[in-house]
Amino acid sequence: MSDESTRKRPEELAYRELLNNLEEVNRRCCELFAESGRMEPGGNLPPADPFNLAETMMKLGLAMLADPARLLEGQAELMQDYARLWQELAARWGERPEASESPPEEARAKPQDKRFKHQAWEENPLFDHLRQAYLMTAEFIEKKVAESSLGLDRKEAQKARFFTRQYIDALSPSNFLLTNPEALQETLESRGENLFRGLKNVLEDFRAGRIRQTDTEAFEIGVNIATTPGRVVFRNRLMELIQYEPTTATVFRRPLLIIPPWINKFYILDLEPRNSFIAWAVSRGYTVFVISWVNPGAEMADTGFADYMREGIFAALEAIEQATGEREVTALGYCIGGTLLACALAYMAAREDERIKAATMLVAQVDFSEPGELGVFIDKAQLEALERRMDEKGYLDGAEMATAFNLLRANDLIWSYVVGNYLMGRDPYPFNLLYWNQDSTRMPRAMHSFYLREMYLHNRLVEPGAIVLDGVPLDLGRIRVPIYLQSAREDHISPCASVFKGRHFFAGPVRFIVAGSGHIAGVINPPAAGKYYYLTNEREPDDFTAWMAGARKHPGSWWVDWHRWLYRRSGRKVAARVPGAGGLPALEEAPGSYVKGK
Repeated sequence: MSDESTRKRPEELAYRELLNNLEEVNRRCCELFAESGRMEPGGNLPPADPFNLAETMMKLGLAMLADPARLLEGQAELMQDYARLWQELAARWGERPEASESPPEEARAKPQDKRFKHQAWEENPLFDHLRQAYLMTAEFIEKKVAESSLGLDRKEAQKARFFTRQYIDALSPSNFLLTNPEALQETLESRGENLFRGLKNVLEDFRAGRIRQTDTEAFEIGVNIATTPGRVVFRNRLMELIQYEPTTATVFRRPLLIIPPWINKFYILDLEPRNSFIAWAVSRGYTVFVISWVNPGAEMADTGFADYMREGIFAALEAIEQATGEREVTALGYCIGGTLLACALAYMAAREDERIKAATMLVAQVDFSEPGELGVFIDKAQLEALERRMDEKGYLDGAEMATAFNLLRANDLIWSYVVGNYLMGRDPYPFNLLYWNQDSTRMPRAMHSFYLREMYLHNRLVEPGAIVLDGVPLDLGRIRVPIYLQSAREDHISPCASVFKGRHFFAGPVRFIVAGSGHIAGVINPPAAGKYYYLTNEREPDDFTAWMAGARKHPGSWWVDWHRWLYRRSGRKVAARVPGAGGLPALEEAPGSYVKGK
């Protein structure tokens, strides 16, 4: 064998390996096309325009055409920037000896923009040019849409800007193989194996109906997630009530009832010992009861918002009294659980029911006049289309709700996984928070329709008597119990300015605070982590901007401030209570059965 043939052999082997991988990629592509041609279960095609975008974009187009001179002027400026960018590229490649006389201001990605963190986006002239051209174009489009949307009503303008951003994010060069330098490098180094693995991930995700954000096989509820010791002491068709084992010799007399959202499962409050809000509250001497909502099916289609109040909060209060002998409690509601708690407090005030002595509402809205970007999914046409889909099944599928939440942070929760899972061919990394995020739940048709129409669409909860539950008109102004109102600075789901508005509708004292980070990390922030901050303002101005301007910043977790507020309202200390040893027997170990329903 000649030296030349010996030298070529590794290259030939690499080439053959690349061809074999590409052949497998082609086979999986054909398999994917075959899968994508199938209809949804039941033979129904997905809705053509689920977000009612056609009408919004038509209005936006007409608004743009109403001032063609401004549009043409903006396009001319963009073309000039493109020309300067090309001159800069030519200069870097040495095609021209001198740099351009007036190079454009470089379009830099924001520091938190992880799409362009690979060094080739700046070091390679071609990819640097592509990056800058994309960011420049994105800025131009967003600016023109913002200018033109001024002629639309507030909701239509917000919707136009939101979905324009979705379109821009989807077209990022980082999302495509041939324009992503890191993916190209991985393809060459792995001889195309990343594409083979990526298409395998595409097929698995397509069949599952979602993009996998984590390795779901790495977690088991009750084994390495949701592990705080406790017992289920009560169960009805809508919820299980968990009482947690004490870790202190004495506890506060008044038990603490936690009402989590039923849009997701309760164990966001009990992911693991180091960041479990439930375990931390237990360690501070509270007798903690938590509602674990059932994952409803078609049989619960007619379950309404009042049912969640009656069979959730009120059933839990009765069970807690049986289990501990205590009639008085404190309560905490998270997100929609907080909205339900506000409704229950208004109902109880009308009936002169004083069992709840203090209430905490975490990132919970009662005034939905400014609901944030979630509002783009809620208008009359979209709700009618959604209700038609719910009529067919009896519920809203959890995947639909998850899609809406993921779109609020598409680059982090969608496109980063498209790149990592599909282009790079990586397996999703095990992360318990993302496991919880994908463990979605269904929404009963009647409840969800009521919630979206009465709260988001019509904002009736803040109108005294406009909402009636079980024959009782609700008036938030009759609520006199002390309230701890927590919000999060970067919350896209319950904006802190919107949460702030709620404090004006309660008659009792309200302590409002703003935590650092967002809807989840802003809540789940244990003191031991030493992360983020929270803001307080003892002067309590009525205007949110003024409140923020005069706020005092405290490093660390708001949990400490909350505990200082709550323990004074929780009664004297009594002997610790063991789940199942009181008036209600233990039915099974925590976290129970309902939380495991898929």
